[in-house]
Amino acid sequence: MMRSIVRGCVAGAVGTTVLNVATFADMALRGRPSSQAPAQTVEKIAQGMGRPVPGSGDGRENRLSGLGGLSGIAVGVGTGVMVSLVCHTGLRLPWWLGGLATGALAMAATDLPMARLGVSDPAGWSATDWVSDAVPHLMYGFATYGTLVAHGK
Repeated sequence: MMRSIVRGCVAGAVGTTVLNVATFADMALRGRPSSQAPAQTVEKIAQGMGRPVPGSGDGRENRLSGLGGLSGIAVGVGTGVMVSLVCHTGLRLPWWLGGLATGALAMAATDLPMARLGVSDPAGWSATDWVSDAVPHLMYGFATYGTLVAHGK
């Protein structure tokens, strides 16, 4: 079981790196700003827990931005662990289906909390918004599941 957890951490880290590369490349190519949604999500969660993020001005905004990035890493690595543990039970999907399912799971793990907290409403997203979100998550899924399959045998 511990091997599966470690494998999932590694696979999730690989997938998270691929997702970040895809996202930053999109920002560089289109000249778009980084999303503030992760920072806003962290802020709402912290407020809901009665533990607001301390500070003011730029320092607080920078702290929220850092926490938003760290939360994305945690979701990516955590999703890798979850998928690895499912594989540990014996469920093996074809690489393409495992990659799609892993990417969809990661996308749901990020988008559903944002929607539930009122940070973002996917129902109002444009086609470009959906592509900007789906492509990096699918790349995450294929990288994560591919790493698990390559190192699980």
